[in-house]
Amino acid sequence: MKKEEKGTTVAALAADFGRASIALISEYKGMKAGESDDMRRRIRAVRGEFRVTKNTLLRRAIKDTKFGALDSHLGGPVGLILSYADPVELAKTVNSFKDFGDKFKIRGGVLDGKPLTPAEINEFANLPPREVILAQLLGLLQAPATHLVRLLNEPGSTVARLLDALGRKAGEAGPAANGDAPAATEAPASETPAASAQAPAAGPAAAEDAAPAAETPAAAPTTSGEPGATEA
Repeated sequence: MKKEEKGTTVAALAADFGRASIALISEYKGMKAGESDDMRRRIRAVRGEFRVTKNTLLRRAIKDTKFGALDSHLGGPVGLILSYADPVELAKTVNSFKDFGDKFKIRGGVLDGKPLTPAEINEFANLPPREVILAQLLGLLQAPATHLVRLLNEPGSTVARLLDALGRKAGEAGPAANGDAPAATEAPASETPAASAQAPAAGPAAAEDAAPAAETPAAAPTTSGEPGATEA
């Protein structure tokens, strides 16, 4: 391959990595032409691509990219598998290649810059499809929002009830304050009978002073009796 062709191949690989969601490195050996065609067809069905290229060109294409971790899986005859859509669907498809036996093997991969082991890729394949995951995520997001609206409405109604109770309490306190005023004005009147009640206590002393006045008429008959004695 000429230098210009190598540069073109590296640029094309770099462009493919730029739009890929997941990249896998596989081993394949002893596959028949029909098996190889079936494998490529199944990968294309999930908007993926299978490519065979030299390791040196792959290393140049992934250098300084989020797929740089693929370097550790390169060496010998390898196949590059890329997905431009749902990575879960590609993982499910690759997991179904177990029917090829030892003719196909996954060395590892990278998802959004995170290296993946063959075991992790197998677990990744057991996840629900992207649409199901999005629906579940939407359900999780909507449930707290419903609770949040309920919580936001509940304090508002509580405050409204509190204000209403305070208003009723203030209305009851008004008449009570007005009812206390007459009690304060009537207090002197209640003290007046007490003072008048003490006045009779001084009455007997005054009556003793008035006793001579009462005794004066009693002496009158004696005076009036003197003519009688004269007559006698």
